[in-house]
Amino acid sequence: MRPNRLREIWASGGAVANGWLAIPNSFSAETMAHQGWDSLTIDLQHGVVDYQAMVPMLQAISTTSTVPVVRVPWLEPGILMKVLDAGAYGVICPMVNTRQDAERLVAWTHYAPQGTRSFGPVRALLYGGADYPRHANETIVTFAMIETAQALDNLDDILSVPGLDAIYIGPSDLSLALGCTPTFDDLDPKAAAAVEHILARAKAHGLVAGIHNGTPEAAARRIAMGFQFVTIGSDARLMAAGSQQVLATLRTSQKPAGDTNAY
Repeated sequence: MRPNRLREIWASGGAVANGWLAIPNSFSAETMAHQGWDSLTIDLQHGVVDYQAMVPMLQAISTTSTVPVVRVPWLEPGILMKVLDAGAYGVICPMVNTRQDAERLVAWTHYAPQGTRSFGPVRALLYGGADYPRHANETIVTFAMIETAQALDNLDDILSVPGLDAIYIGPSDLSLALGCTPTFDDLDPKAAAAVEHILARAKAHGLVAGIHNGTPEAAARRIAMGFQFVTIGSDARLMAAGSQQVLATLRTSQKPAGDTNAY
């Protein structure tokens, strides 16, 4: 089976630079994949992507060594199994709030006897290889999102579930849940303290911790804190930021009005 580079990077003590795909387009996914991201996450929760758009995006990512990850819309067995069957090598599941939620997540992403995932890796066999069924359980990476006050209350119960590989913090939802301003980077003190607590408890349980960031500077600071999976913006945000920069450069370089040689 094709190895999962996320596990290889983590085993070496490194951190994964993860890109985020909110645009439902295979060419934009392919373009992002060719920029050198360690992994790319297709966002079925808040991105404007559905399953039919996701499959060609996974195929586009497969033209590179970038690891394909999918954030599912919710903790629901059907979509978890379908994205894995389509070839996702990692799944991020939102709103995991209790130990039972985490146990369900692990069960639905693992074949028996460890779990209850139904067998039908229709595209995963093509991407992962003929021995995919034998090695999928220890190759696929399962992330539980920690983003609510309830999840904080149940944190150690969630993190101690066997088969859970990693957690992923959504800073905006976590901030909202704690009565703070929703943002990625410059968190209110209460939310910042919660992030540090989640990171510490994840490490204590031997799990990888990931987090969403708005800037590369924030991502670098969080890697220094001990996060090993950092997302920076998204394809849509990067496109908007690049466009803004180009237009700002153009407008500041324009000559005074009335100059016929302005361009």
